[in-house]
Amino acid sequence: MVLLQCMRNQIFFTVLFLLAYGGAAAQTVTDTVPGELGEVVVRAFEHNRQLRDVPASVSHISAAQLSRFNNTSLVPALNLQPGIRMEERSPGSYRLNIRGSSLRSPFGVRNVKVYLNDIPFSEPGGSTYLNLLGFYNIHSVEVLRGPAGSLYGAGNGGTVLLQTLGQEAAPAAGLSLNGGSFGLSQLNAFVRWGETGSSNQVSYNRMRSDGYRDWTQMQRDVISWDSRINLGQRQTVRTYALYADLRYQTPGGLSPAEYAANPRQARPAAGVFPGSAQANASLNQQTIFTGISHTYTFSENFSNTTSLYGAFSRFANPTIRNFERRSEPHAGGRTVFSYKRSAGTGSLHLLAGAELQRGWYNIRNYANSGGNSGALQTEDEVNPFTGTLFTQAELGLQGGWLLTAGASLNRNRIEIIRNNQVPVIPRTRTYDNELAPRLAVLKKISSNLRVFASVAKGFSPPTSAEVLPSTGVISTDLNAEEGWNYEAGLRWNYRQRLFTELTLFYFGLQQTIVQRRDGSGADYFTNAGSTRQQGAESQVRYVIPFPSASFLNQATLWVNHTWHRFRYRAFKQVNNDYSGNRLPGVPEHTLAAGADLRFRPGLSLHLSYLFNDATPLNDANSFRASAFHLVAARLNYRVVVRNRWMMECFVSGDNLLNQTYSLGNDINAAANRFFNVAPGRNGSLGLAVTWGKH
Repeated sequence: MVLLQCMRNQIFFTVLFLLAYGGAAAQTVTDTVPGELGEVVVRAFEHNRQLRDVPASVSHISAAQLSRFNNTSLVPALNLQPGIRMEERSPGSYRLNIRGSSLRSPFGVRNVKVYLNDIPFSEPGGSTYLNLLGFYNIHSVEVLRGPAGSLYGAGNGGTVLLQTLGQEAAPAAGLSLNGGSFGLSQLNAFVRWGETGSSNQVSYNRMRSDGYRDWTQMQRDVISWDSRINLGQRQTVRTYALYADLRYQTPGGLSPAEYAANPRQARPAAGVFPGSAQANASLNQQTIFTGISHTYTFSENFSNTTSLYGAFSRFANPTIRNFERRSEPHAGGRTVFSYKRSAGTGSLHLLAGAELQRGWYNIRNYANSGGNSGALQTEDEVNPFTGTLFTQAELGLQGGWLLTAGASLNRNRIEIIRNNQVPVIPRTRTYDNELAPRLAVLKKISSNLRVFASVAKGFSPPTSAEVLPSTGVISTDLNAEEGWNYEAGLRWNYRQRLFTELTLFYFGLQQTIVQRRDGSGADYFTNAGSTRQQGAESQVRYVIPFPSASFLNQATLWVNHTWHRFRYRAFKQVNNDYSGNRLPGVPEHTLAAGADLRFRPGLSLHLSYLFNDATPLNDANSFRASAFHLVAARLNYRVVVRNRWMMECFVSGDNLLNQTYSLGNDINAAANRFFNVAPGRNGSLGLAVTWGKH
């Protein structure tokens, strides 16, 4: 409270100073919103084209879009995008759902490949620790919706491409502070130096929150180094390194009765099982990640980009049923050769490359003795390996045709050695030589209208956390998912003011992997026959310009809609037939809308609304999470003083309607403990000061 009161006073007096001083000496900064109208260049499938010319379902979230809220999380910005749902079960505990992909994720990010500056960020076991990255570590996000295995390896849920440092990052130094409801406080400091074409940035971010529920404290410290260096005309080297220390408490899911009685409580004790606080249910993780990416241009037409990384994570994870300790060293790399050539009015772009990752994990489970590790239960060595060979050809033809054909050959292997059993017998499973092709076509109907279609095969083996779940039962008999995805879409851009996109898709998935939970809350997984996933994803953006002399400079209005009709096609379990039921965890409709208003004196206002339909919580569809409506707003003021100092302050509010809702449901939960309630009405204040060229 003292920190928050100090920040309120500081921001108040800063605003008064800026308003008084901002006349002749101040230069306002334009709050541009790049990418709103399809003009942004995206990297998806190595096209490096404007978004409207990419024959794929891609969401681009710019730095401006990420900053519509309180500068603490990617969650609200991603949830405004069609087809994407990011969940937060408690502060710091994220899940990412792209077209239903969190069906397999009790926690963490699975079945989604993530790259950071072209460097593999997902670990070889199939999970991604997105919660290690602070808000200020990310400059932009691209989300490829649907299977992208032809270029990015195994995975049905899609691919996420994260970029850190902006392309035109000038030397600067800055300090940001913000605080808000439920004990939220955050500090971010950075220093950036370098000449034209080369830059280095060192940053430190610290975030802390008490959380809305009981037993939801979180603290994260991230130190990072981000570098881009041009070595002459032909070579560029990018380096990214970070150390992250993350600690958060896990309150556990609530039953409908507990949720109705007190949604802010942590999971209480029940029978022989202690409550979350009694068990010290929490996660403590320290991670070191270092990656380097080298691009060499052999000639005007031929180039190569090779990335290598190494990482080490250490976990201590007391839960209701046990106490898990893990160490996860892993390493990998990716290389891509690119050949481009123009031929008359056409063009040819060929790609070929490979990606390899290997892990050497040690996982020990102990009895949970009052929140401390007790007697050893299991000790396992888990050695995942993933390898991908891929190629892609892109052909531009007369008449506005763009044809893309690609395929990858994948091999995934997992070995588990249980060292506390005699005799020690390795358990292995190899998912070998799975071909994942993709064919896409785009036609420029006119200068404003594009239509596209694609067909792609998805292939997704179980992650190491699914083969060895928290029950401790080794499940090497779990089969890989696979299926074919068909989609078609159009993009229409009118006079740089109106941008419309509509995508229709059908995904038939076989051997669908679904999550179960036993009475203690431990998760396990099973193959659930086949599913039929069809939907429509649309977005509309409209920019309204105003006369230069008016106080309101520009207004951008936008609406995004998602319709997902996901059903079990054939799924029988013992005496239960779930065929025809809705897939749990997937709302049928979501609607997002908002307005971004820019005013002349550097003032901007961002308004957003999100509707989330009622969501089934179990395979029987006998429980549902209620629909909810979220309203958020942010008022921002930014000014540059004497060309070097930029000051920015904001006030934001989230869940302004004070809805009670669950943003991270535990599907198919034992004892019906589905609900992890999200924060009620909350607000924050922020202040940032930056020195540099603006």
